[in-house]
Amino acid sequence: MTIRALSLPPTDTEIDDWIAVLAAARAVDLPQGTPPTRTEVAGRLRVTPARGRAALWTADGGAGVAALLLFTDEANAHTAFLDVLAVHPDARRRGLGRALWEQVRAELLAHGRTSVSTLVDLGGPGQAFAESLGFENVLPMAWYEQDVTRRRSAAAVAPGYELRAWHGLVPDDWAAPLATAHGAMQDAPMGDIDEKIEPWTPQRLHAAHRLVLDRGGEITTVAAVTSGGEVAAYTELVLPDPTGPRALQYDTVVAPAHRGHGLGRAVKLHMLESARDRYPALRRIVSTVADENAPMRAVNESLGYRPDRPAAYYQLSL
Repeated sequence: MTIRALSLPPTDTEIDDWIAVLAAARAVDLPQGTPPTRTEVAGRLRVTPARGRAALWTADGGAGVAALLLFTDEANAHTAFLDVLAVHPDARRRGLGRALWEQVRAELLAHGRTSVSTLVDLGGPGQAFAESLGFENVLPMAWYEQDVTRRRSAAAVAPGYELRAWHGLVPDDWAAPLATAHGAMQDAPMGDIDEKIEPWTPQRLHAAHRLVLDRGGEITTVAAVTSGGEVAAYTELVLPDPTGPRALQYDTVVAPAHRGHGLGRAVKLHMLESARDRYPALRRIVSTVADENAPMRAVNESLGYRPDRPAAYYQLSL
């Protein structure tokens, strides 16, 4: 059994081998899901977030893969995120997953990390493997799915607000108000995840959006704004591959002072209509919502999102 660390950025051949493992694993573990595209996988492997350092490994010539993100911001220098640990179905039950984990664990300890988290689909081999390593469920949630092709009524916004949509980087004059609105995410359910939320600034906002673009994707922000230049609510939609059939619903936030006016529903509905017109190949929008976030689950249900599968953030203390 051979475990090899990949140099960054990985080569085209290494990316192709990585995609082959992910596609084969998904076909067995989540046959109803959409397989990852090369644009999406290559972007994630080649472009690391500014707030982290990536470490990548392959096992037995590409039969298994693992990706770790070591946070580098001061508030989270104690923790990390295990982004991928997958083994080709034909190579399972040979100890490859455990061997990859030992490499990940050694890297975590070498850099003084005291915890690591990962996102797990419940009810499958990932959950059983994580629990065998000592990971614990710290934030139950579920994946939800939206059919983009279904027509809906036009978005209506409450009096006193206006809807704006920005594709790509948010204009500079709206970056500060949007960063302030992002701060309202601090009251979103986080369970017992051992990760601190960094303050949002215009610079951090643009860096997060630029990461999506640098990875080959596209991002759209829809906001409800006031005449005084305040962002009262917003939602973000990310297409990891703009030519693909799947998009990710990122944050949806309503600032506390503006709740109770249906703004969360308004920005999401406008986003859905805009996305269908802008991306003809788009068929599905997927999103995760914490089980305890009842208000957002209610908004999603009213827009036609349906539960897809349960998931959770799992965490291990080292």
